Amino acid sequence: MTESLVIEILSEVFYTSFLVLLPVLGLSLLVGVAISIFQAATSIQEMTLTFVPKIMVTALAIVFFLPWMLDKVLTTAIKIFTMISTVSK
Repeated sequence: MTESLVIEILSEVFYTSFLVLLPVLGLSLLVGVAISIFQAATSIQEMTLTFVPKIMVTALAIVFFLPWMLDKVLTTAIKIFTMISTVSK
């Protein structure tokens, strides 16, 4: 296994993990910012107010994006295993 193959595999894995986590983290970030703006506008300083909506949006995003996320992860895993089996022959 060459160094360039290891770098290619790792870059593929990092790119896929970034791509899979981006929708969930992005939605959570947007909800957090919206709630922070709401708290600043209304002067409500409740710390637990941010957790419940962010957890709900994160759970809904995972349920909604799960088929797409699974497809991306499985495609990458199959590609990596094929690449490794091709090199090891």
